[in-house]
Amino acid sequence: MRICVIDGQGGGIGAALIKRLKEVYREEHEVIALGTNAVATAQMMKARANRGASGENAIVRTVATADVILGCLSIVLANSMMGEVTPKIAAAIASAPARKILLPLTQEAVEIVGLTPEPLPHLVDRIVSQKLKEIIDHV
Repeated sequence: MRICVIDGQGGGIGAALIKRLKEVYREEHEVIALGTNAVATAQMMKARANRGASGENAIVRTVATADVILGCLSIVLANSMMGEVTPKIAAAIASAPARKILLPLTQEAVEIVGLTPEPLPHLVDRIVSQKLKEIIDHV
């Protein structure tokens, strides 16, 4: 399975996702780090992603080949992450055929009503150990 992890700015959330993916699934699946900038990609590569790329074109081209896309809600919001998520990136991710599992975290003026705030480590564990496992088990 090809899992794309997308992050921007410092890449910390993407790195946390990749680290947990590698702890749970080892090398069973290909994990691709896609950063909106080189710093984010470098942080995700340090977390042991199999491959990585940075920038709009790399993200737009690669998400079309993903089985699953992981990241924050911001990755489908045009101009989020202080403008790092371009409209083209947001549209490509949103329209990619891959299943998207998104963390309900955003720095934008967007609020998700009905969600109980949880610490990032709990959310990361839920994505990797529950939601992604459900997808993998059904393939």
